[in-house]
Amino acid sequence: MQVFSNLKSPIMYNFLPIAYFQNQFVPFEDAKISIATHALHYGTGAFGGLRGIPDPQNQDKILLFRLDRHCKRLSDSARLLRYDLPAEKIEEIIVNWVKKNQPKTSFYIRPFVYTSDLGIAPRLHKIEKDFFVYGLELGDYLAAEGVSCRISSWYRQEDRSLPLRGKISGAYITSSLAKTEAAESGFDEAILMNSQGKVSEASGMNVFLVRNGQLITPGFEQDILEGITRDSILTIAKDLGIKTIERPVDKSELYIADEVFLSGTAAKITPVKRIEGYEFSNNRPITEKLREKLTAITENRDPNYASWVYSISLKD
Repeated sequence: MQVFSNLKSPIMYNFLPIAYFQNQFVPFEDAKISIATHALHYGTGAFGGLRGIPDPQNQDKILLFRLDRHCKRLSDSARLLRYDLPAEKIEEIIVNWVKKNQPKTSFYIRPFVYTSDLGIAPRLHKIEKDFFVYGLELGDYLAAEGVSCRISSWYRQEDRSLPLRGKISGAYITSSLAKTEAAESGFDEAILMNSQGKVSEASGMNVFLVRNGQLITPGFEQDILEGITRDSILTIAKDLGIKTIERPVDKSELYIADEVFLSGTAAKITPVKRIEGYEFSNNRPITEKLREKLTAITENRDPNYASWVYSISLKD
C-alpha cells in the first residue's frame, strides 16, 4: 500500500500497490508520465470511476457495481477523443487489476484514457493515446449525514462547446473552481446552473429533489453527465413505486423541496442539509429508502439486481 499526502492538505491517500500502465501491470510508484505529456497540457483525457468492496458474505470475493456500464461509458468517452478502446478490453484489464491488488477494504478505481504523445499542438488526430488504471482505498467521499451547498457563480459548460456525454478531464476545471468557491465560502459542495439558468449538477455529482412524494432530477438536455448512479436510482425508484420525473429545475425549486440529495459513484447517495440559507428537514423518507436499497444492491443482497454486481474471486 502506497501512502501519500500533500503538505498543504491533511488528506492521506492509500493507493493500491499495482497500476496498469503502458500495457502492463507495474508497481504504482513506477507508473509515471512525462511533464511534456500532451493530455497534461490540454485536458485531452477522459476518466471513469467505480467502486469496489469486499463481499460482506465472502471476503475472498470483490464486488464491482455496474462494471459493464462504467466500461461502456469510458469506451464512449475514448471515442470522443478519437481513441478506439473497446469496453470489453477495459473490463478485462480492470478485473485482472483487481485480482493483482487483492484489496481488503472499500476502494475506488480510476481508469483513464489520454493523449500520451509529447507533442505541443492541441489536436486529437495523428497523436498517440494510452490507457492506465490505478486505485485507492475510499470510504465516504462526502459526509454520510449530509452536506451544505451553495449555488455556484460558475456555470456548467454546454454540449456545443464540450462533449459533455463523456467524462472529459479538461471539463473538470469548472468543477474544481466551483468546489473551491464553495469550500472557501463555508459550504461543502457547489450546485452549478447551466447557461439557461436551470439547475444542472454538483461539482461531480447529479442532483435530485423530492416534492410531494415525487422524485425529480434534471434531464440530459440540462447539460448533465449521464451518471450511472443516477440511472440506477431512477430505475430503483420506479421499481419501488416512486414517481420519477426528468425535467428542468429552477433554483427556487431547490429551496422549497422536501428533500434534496446528490448522487455519484464516489458520493453514492448523499443528503443535502442546507442550500445557502435554506435548511432541510432531517426527515428524508425517500432519500433514506433509496439509499438503503442501493446499499443492499451494491453488497449483492438483492437478487433482483444481481446483474448489476460483478463478482471477482481473489482465489482464482
